[in-house]
Amino acid sequence: MSFQFLADAMQDDWYLIAPDWRGFGDTDRSPAGYWFPDYLADLDAFIDYYSQQTPVRLLGHSMGGNVACLYAGVRSEKISHLVSLDAFGLRDANSEQAPARYALWLDQCRQTQSFSTHENINSVATRLQRLAPRLSEQRSRFIAKYWSETSADGKRVFKIDPAHKRVNPVLYRRDEVRACWRQISARTLLVLGKESELFKRYYEEGGQQDCRSNFKNLSEVIIQNAGHMLHLEQPEKLAIVLDDFFRQ
Repeated sequence: MSFQFLADAMQDDWYLIAPDWRGFGDTDRSPAGYWFPDYLADLDAFIDYYSQQTPVRLLGHSMGGNVACLYAGVRSEKISHLVSLDAFGLRDANSEQAPARYALWLDQCRQTQSFSTHENINSVATRLQRLAPRLSEQRSRFIAKYWSETSADGKRVFKIDPAHKRVNPVLYRRDEVRACWRQISARTLLVLGKESELFKRYYEEGGQQDCRSNFKNLSEVIIQNAGHMLHLEQPEKLAIVLDDFFRQ
């Protein structure tokens, strides 16, 4: 339901599909954990099911944006338009980090992860407003109903597999990501929230130069008065941007 307000603001002639990633929402949980290539495989199967013959317009936010950008390079023929919301890859990892990262992952595999519980929907909604400060109370309560469920003790918990809290033992290799970006043929749009932490990373820490060097057909839009959760905080503004971009 993260994209409900955006969907409501889009023009009526669009056919929109917003799946949950594995381990989120009402999807099954994976005892073996979660690996980035699995998300690409899920997306590949999903697109094959809904649009075998026609390239699709693909949008992703945060982790989903990074998955979408990788996929658009790996399966470039399947994507006509690509939009990444507040996501342009992670910081490059140093190989010297590997021993400690593997050790931490092994330690976490022996532990039981969990998320904080909440007394009621109002408490969940308050938490959501900390994630998205410009999200209205009414909308936060709407999202809270779908992002959480009642646990065995009557508390509310977020519908996310706690296994997602484990670190990824495989270091992030940005050169591999760049290689995928360079294969993208789709028109590409990066949308950033002006108040997002990634805004500074993009414009002041070399992110823009890196992206422009590796995306063939990249354009950028900044959404004012929005942070990382820009699709929740400013869905109407974002819908105007997307409608224009997707019709090009």
